[in-house]
Amino acid sequence: MKQRKNKSQFFKVRCNKCKNEQNVFNKCSSEIKCLVCDEILAMPTGGKSKVIAKILEALE
Repeated sequence: MKQRKNKSQFFKVRCNKCKNEQNVFNKCSSEIKCLVCDEILAMPTGGKSKVIAKILEALE
């Protein structure tokens, strides 16, 4: 039996406005905002999210 690789992942992103770092899911279903300044970090598109913030790394 083949093991299926999970295509979903989390990203560590940095807010463009306040430089706060936080983790976001790459397939979000609602807007993800910065916990500090309320800036939008990622927006849903029906599939993968449109990440507006700077992606620092992909987390496993």
